[in-house]
Amino acid sequence: MTGHAEKSREYEGFEQGPIRPPSEAESLLIRVTRNCPWNKCTFCPVYKTARFSIRPVEHVKRDIDAVHAHVTRLTAMAEQTGGVTREDLRGLYEEGPSSDRQALAAAIDWVFVGKMRSVFLQDANSLVVKPAALVEILTHLRERFPAIERITSYARSQTVARISDDDLRAIGEAGLNRIHIGMESGSDEVLKRVRKGVTKAEHVEAGQKVKRVGIELSEYVMPGLGGRALSRVHALESADALNRIDADFIRLRTLAIPGSVPLFEEYDRGEFDKCTDLEVAEETLAFIEALDGVTSAVRSDHILNLFGDLEGVLPGDKDRMIGLLRRFIEMTPERRMLYQVGRRCGIFERMDDLGDAARAGEADRVCRQFGITPANVDAVTDQLMRRFI
Repeated sequence: MTGHAEKSREYEGFEQGPIRPPSEAESLLIRVTRNCPWNKCTFCPVYKTARFSIRPVEHVKRDIDAVHAHVTRLTAMAEQTGGVTREDLRGLYEEGPSSDRQALAAAIDWVFVGKMRSVFLQDANSLVVKPAALVEILTHLRERFPAIERITSYARSQTVARISDDDLRAIGEAGLNRIHIGMESGSDEVLKRVRKGVTKAEHVEAGQKVKRVGIELSEYVMPGLGGRALSRVHALESADALNRIDADFIRLRTLAIPGSVPLFEEYDRGEFDKCTDLEVAEETLAFIEALDGVTSAVRSDHILNLFGDLEGVLPGDKDRMIGLLRRFIEMTPERRMLYQVGRRCGIFERMDDLGDAARAGEADRVCRQFGITPANVDAVTDQLMRRFI
């Protein structure tokens, strides 16, 4: 589906979309497009009933101006009084029009939580916008907030592959510092099965292009996406693609299958055999072992991941990450179960938390209370993971 700017629509106020990367939790969210121009991935629960469109440039600039006006006011209040109280913020909400409250809320979060350091352009693929229009938006954003350290966006590999080097370089020079790409897999077989709408070659071409023009690159990989049948090829082909790209960041996002996604129908019919946590750990081990000749930072920055501490910078931290995975794989089934339940229930954040007697005891109580055993733990944790989608 191709989008178009809705030139005829009236401006209806500040907008924000439904998602952003975990690493952009403190960023100001500026909505450039609505929803996803592809919207066919079988594992994705977002946007499935929503129509894609590109917001008019003037509407996006008005959003930026609205936030700028609130930021200016908040900054002035803080300078005059030495700080802004809850009562001050309540007064701002009450005196302003209701249609302006979302922009005010965004400004408050950005000033007091994000410290006005970063901006994320929404929704799923902002680079589908014509380069000149995106440059205009970025230029306006930089003019309003010249102290911004980072501006980022999601993009599809297929979209980036179609942009010329010169246009992508101009977008970077206008202020886009980092692009997040959902590679998910480097296996053509896996990509086709989940209807990703892109090939391994396009992933590699797009990733190399982003790096070539000097923009930071985050590539997302989804452990478990190939299921049991394609687990190893998924791991090795993904590593091979990333070895060719040398992304700045490799971010892990483990597969979960809520009932709202098309992949659930295959799973429910027995056509997709989901990996257990042990099998995902073995797949991830094969993936990390196969990464070679890259200097990427590996990040496990999502609650869906079993290993919150599977992080490091390649090549120096490779052995440590491999050791962490092998440690889990070599545990007794009972010990693995304890960690799985503790992690999925929010008791554990990292592997070393197993050594905390109080936390381990809490996880053990949960297992005994709900009758969780090594035989049924994956079925239980599968349900727990769906809460985070």
